[in-house]
Amino acid sequence: MQLGIIGLPMVGKTTIFELLTESRQKGGTANKANAAMARIPDERIDYLANLYKPKKTTYAQLEIVDIPGLAPGNVKAASVFLDAVRQADALLHVVRVFEDDQVPMVNDKIDPIGDIELINYELLLADLDLIDKRVERINAGKRKAHTEKELHLLARLREAIENQQPISAVDLDEEEQMIMKSYQFLTSKPMLICLNLSEKDLLSGNYPDKEKVMEYCREHQIPMVELSASIERDIAELEEEERELFMQEAGITEPGLVKVTRIMYERLGLISFFTVGEDEVKAWTINKGTNARKAAGKIHSDIERGFIRAEVVEFEDLKKYGSMAAVKEHGLFRLEGKDYIVKDGDIIHFRFNI
Repeated sequence: MQLGIIGLPMVGKTTIFELLTESRQKGGTANKANAAMARIPDERIDYLANLYKPKKTTYAQLEIVDIPGLAPGNVKAASVFLDAVRQADALLHVVRVFEDDQVPMVNDKIDPIGDIELINYELLLADLDLIDKRVERINAGKRKAHTEKELHLLARLREAIENQQPISAVDLDEEEQMIMKSYQFLTSKPMLICLNLSEKDLLSGNYPDKEKVMEYCREHQIPMVELSASIERDIAELEEEERELFMQEAGITEPGLVKVTRIMYERLGLISFFTVGEDEVKAWTINKGTNARKAAGKIHSDIERGFIRAEVVEFEDLKKYGSMAAVKEHGLFRLEGKDYIVKDGDIIHFRFNI
């Protein structure tokens, strides 16, 4: 799964990219996107690693792409921007709300709603263009018997876009959802608004057009996270003990980037199950609704092919009782078959034979 970071130039996208990926690898340039893997922070993995003291600890990961900023009026940049957005599975829209005389502003003023709508307008236009081209191809074809449903769907999508509504807001039946799989509509992708505030505004809780932004996100059902890239950078550079003290003094319960990764993980429909032991504690990423046999295949195809049973313990039960032995004593250790739907936080050992 790939998370694309989008926004106008000079909004803090690259800083957030570098912080998310915990590396010095630079983000995208004006004409090229750049990708790196990000670790998904998870307190459950921290707990399991402390319990088992493994040789290796592996967190879930997500590919992050720093997409070049959309410069108004720059046709080449817009093309690079849209091509990169099409490849992403979800979008993190970084919006500038900080004042900084050293960082130029695209429109010479702080205007979060205007910036959000500018990006969304480009995405809507791209989807409208895709719809028009598809309708043109269908009408030019000789066979129209099997395209009536698709034409009806495209007409509904066009109406939504003309009303400034993203395709994600259109209710689809099962057949329409199947048709949609052949498209790469940009406004159908899960999105998160990330407001990049100044340190002062983040700590005070006040910033320009706050109520308007919150109302916009509620109306369009888009989750929103407030953070300050400069504070996130300071937090990342501190040792763990200093980090906790700094956050406590600043009144920050958790880093904003932790919220970003958690929300995007959920928006992508992803969950984690865990394998544990002295060699390694590891989080495995699967789609919500995956059965035990398919989950076993995430580890190795041989385990899926020779699947017998899944030994399952819920993380919260292990945390409550402190050891696998105590969990078993309380009757909370289970054997599940291949059709068991894996839940987020399951600790699993697979039995298999090949």
